[in-house]
Amino acid sequence: MSNILFDAPGPRARVRHRLLAVIGILVLVAAIAYVGWRFYDSGQFTAKKWEWLEYKKIQEDLVTAVLSTLQAFALGAVLALVFGAVFAAGRLSEHRALRVVSGFVVELFRAIPLLILIFLFYYGQPFPGLKLAPYTAVVLGLMLYNGSVLAEVFRAGILALPRGQSEAAYALGMRKTQVMVLILLPQALRSMLPTIISQLVVLLKDTALGFLITYEELLRFVQRIGGDGTFSRPFVPTALVVAAIYIGLCLLLTWLANYLQKRERRSKKHIDLEDGGTKAQQIVLVGDAGGGGGAGAAGA
Repeated sequence: MSNILFDAPGPRARVRHRLLAVIGILVLVAAIAYVGWRFYDSGQFTAKKWEWLEYKKIQEDLVTAVLSTLQAFALGAVLALVFGAVFAAGRLSEHRALRVVSGFVVELFRAIPLLILIFLFYYGQPFPGLKLAPYTAVVLGLMLYNGSVLAEVFRAGILALPRGQSEAAYALGMRKTQVMVLILLPQALRSMLPTIISQLVVLLKDTALGFLITYEELLRFVQRIGGDGTFSRPFVPTALVVAAIYIGLCLLLTWLANYLQKRERRSKKHIDLEDGGTKAQQIVLVGDAGGGGGAGAAGA
């Protein structure tokens, strides 16, 4: 049995792959153990460097930093999804002028590094006399950069659908907007969901760039507490705690994506079963009608 990209491995190849996987895991575990030992040897796990976790004020500051990160992520993600959907529709428009403008906007903001966008909004004063808050500058940068990437994801997902889907909708008299919203997007979202979640994970981690413009998020918290001489400058312990928080948030997004995919598959299977049952009932009814007619004819 072959795949499109490669042939299915044989018995020897499977043994070789398992051996390489075991070697890779051992190397990774050894690297992690070495880093952990170096941290231990340099005193990063001493009680003094972890005392900061016992203070209520610092715990409250950590919770505030997490909420600030989630606040920037939530608004940036919503705006990026809307931006991506609008400009993907623009790139797929039948009007050439709209396609050109949408393509220029998407390619422009996708080519500019996110950090430069954040600096432009915070230090550049896009409007005379207007000074944007750090939160606003971070959200705008996240929206434009990640929204441009999502616009290409949406466009590729829609173009990957069979042309018969839209042609059948047009044959029923549906307009372009109706075809896009009711027919194409719901189907495309199923295949695009893993890529969308991956980009949202990137967006979540990109909120860390806000510390460069003094936005009080998780990395800013690491910079402030990690450099505090009162606790012997526990930069590594605070970085480990914040890294664990980021990992947990990313795993929650991954879990959400898997949950939505499983729910969508169950719904689709349920619909298919209902359709199959309806068709079976129709066949039975037609058969009964035919049998009744035959019996009537025989009786006659």
